[in-house]
Amino acid sequence: MLTRRTQTSRLNLERMRANVIEAAEQCGILSLAEVEAEARLENVLAQWPPDRLLIFCDEACERADPVAALREAGARFGKFAVLIGPEGGFDDSERSMLAEVANVARISLGPRILRADTAAVAALALAQAALGDWRC
Repeated sequence: MLTRRTQTSRLNLERMRANVIEAAEQCGILSLAEVEAEARLENVLAQWPPDRLLIFCDEACERADPVAALREAGARFGKFAVLIGPEGGFDDSERSMLAEVANVARISLGPRILRADTAAVAALALAQAALGDWRC
């Protein structure tokens, strides 16, 4: 997704798809993550499927317990996606757009600003613990 502060560079979609296949083989799973061409945030949100929860990792979120927030929001969804912010974070207009989408769960990943790759792993671990097959 392209946001106001996204640092763009050429994306190699075929290489990303190959990475998805390699990761699925390594993990022994049969389903593959979708890899699509980049799109503007507002366009993605306008077409967001009503049966999929969007986990919005927001460094400005005040709520302290992301697992509780996910369990509360995610109980009625069988599918979810994770949105990690760009370098520099989301701007106020993007936060407002995301707040208007009914199936968005806004969570915090803690008091520190994380690198994108670290934030993605942290968010997926939280989602797996709250909504996936790691449930306690």
